[in-house]
Amino acid sequence: MTAGIGFAIVAALIWGVYLFYLKRMFVDYPASTLTVLINVFALIWYGPLVGYSLGVDGVTTALSVFELAHLGILALTAVTIAAAMVTFLRALGIGDVSYVAPINKIVPVFVLPIEVVVLGQFLTPLQVAGVVVATIAIYVANFQGGALTEPLRRIAHSRAAQLALVSAFFFAVSDVGKRIALQELAIPATLWVPLLLGSVVVILAPFAPRSVPAMNRLEVGKLAGAGAFVAAGEHVTTLAFALIPASIASPIVNTQAIIAVLLGGLILKERYFRIRIVAAVLAVIGVTMIAI
Repeated sequence: MTAGIGFAIVAALIWGVYLFYLKRMFVDYPASTLTVLINVFALIWYGPLVGYSLGVDGVTTALSVFELAHLGILALTAVTIAAAMVTFLRALGIGDVSYVAPINKIVPVFVLPIEVVVLGQFLTPLQVAGVVVATIAIYVANFQGGALTEPLRRIAHSRAAQLALVSAFFFAVSDVGKRIALQELAIPATLWVPLLLGSVVVILAPFAPRSVPAMNRLEVGKLAGAGAFVAAGEHVTTLAFALIPASIASPIVNTQAIIAVLLGGLILKERYFRIRIVAAVLAVIGVTMIAI
C-alpha cells in the first residue's frame, strides 16, 4: 500500500507539471490532434523500456495468454478515456471553463462506488473520508470564481455541465478498468502502457483534424518533451494502479490539477491563487487520511 501511494503521489507531480507544460507550449493545436501526436512520441520514448524489461520473447509470451477478458478491458479502458476526452472538449466548447472544469475533476466520486459495487473493494471509514477530502480539494483547485456551488447547480439545466459530469464518469470507468487490467488480469505494467497509449491513438486518429502547425525543429522538440512527460506519467500511474485500489489511486493522481494551478499562480501570476493554496492544503490532508 505504501509503495502504491508513493507512486500515485509521484504520478500526480509528473502530470501536474505536464498540464502546466501543455498550457505554456501548445495553443494552436486541435486537442484530438495534439493528443494523438503526443501519444505517438510517448510510444517512441516508452519503446526502449518495453524492450529492456520484456524483450520480444516477453511481449510475445504476455500477449499469448490474452483472452477475451484482456482484450475487453483494454478496449473498455481505451474507449472510455477517448470518450471522456471528447466529451470534456465538447463541454468546453459550449460552456464556460469556470463550471466545466470543476465538475470534470470529481472523478474519484464515481470511482469509489464503482469499485465497491463491481469489485467488492473495502476501504476504512478514514480512507473514505480521505477520498472525499481529496476530491473536494481537486474540485476547489479548478474553481474559477463565483459561488462554490455554482458549477454543481448548473448541472440541472446546463448541457455543458452535464457533459462535464458524463466525462468525469467515463474517466472513472477507465480508472477502474486500469485496476482490473493490472491487478485482476495481471497484465504487465510495461506492456499495458503502450497498449493503452496505442489504442487511444487508434481511436482518436480518425477524429483528429489533419491541419497542424508547421512541424519545425522547435515544434518537434516540444512534442517530444510532452511525449516524455506522458510516457513517464503513464508508467508511474500504472505502477500505482497495479498496487492499490483505484478508489485510492484516483484521488491522489488527480491532485495533478492542484500542482498545475499552483505552478500557474507562482509563475504566471494567475488569479485565485489563495483558493489554490486552500486546495493544496486539503489535498495534503486527504492523501494523509488515505495513507494512515
